[in-house]
Amino acid sequence: MNRAIFLDRDGVINKTLVRNSLPYPPHSLSEVVVISGVLQAIKMLKENGFEIVVVTNQPDVSRNQISRESVVEINQFLGNQLGIEHFYTCFHDDSDFCNCRKPRIGLFLQAKKNLKINLESSFLVGDRWRDIEAGQTAGCTCFLIEYGYEEKHPDPPYFGVTSLLEAAIKILEMK
Repeated sequence: MNRAIFLDRDGVINKTLVRNSLPYPPHSLSEVVVISGVLQAIKMLKENGFEIVVVTNQPDVSRNQISRESVVEINQFLGNQLGIEHFYTCFHDDSDFCNCRKPRIGLFLQAKKNLKINLESSFLVGDRWRDIEAGQTAGCTCFLIEYGYEEKHPDPPYFGVTSLLEAAIKILEMK
């Protein structure tokens, strides 16, 4: 079984657009800015045998604020720039009651099946409570990039970090 690093996309890989202390995803490729240190972190993790898997909620598709094609274009751009092959995306909103929208773990279970991942020996890095709760439910060790958003905070256990690079260093120390 493979070990994976599950990454949320917005706020972990690329910068979010923060308005009123809340994060929002980019709506076009022109708004995408890769966070400093992300490429280095991904290279370090891949060199140590981890599968890199992005698990991302993109409810603005369901809300008709962005097209599915634009989300896929952003994912493909990030994949090409950073060497990430696996993107699992939920396009639903809470009102759709799907299994794939974090904090539910449908995206993790799809990746587990497709990539033969051992969830209990895997890690999640996210920037919001939904990410951490999903990772915890899936059995992963979780890292929260703490930006101080004015929203619900996740319940422990998780490790607080300031970046994906810091999380990668700590993960490799735990290995």
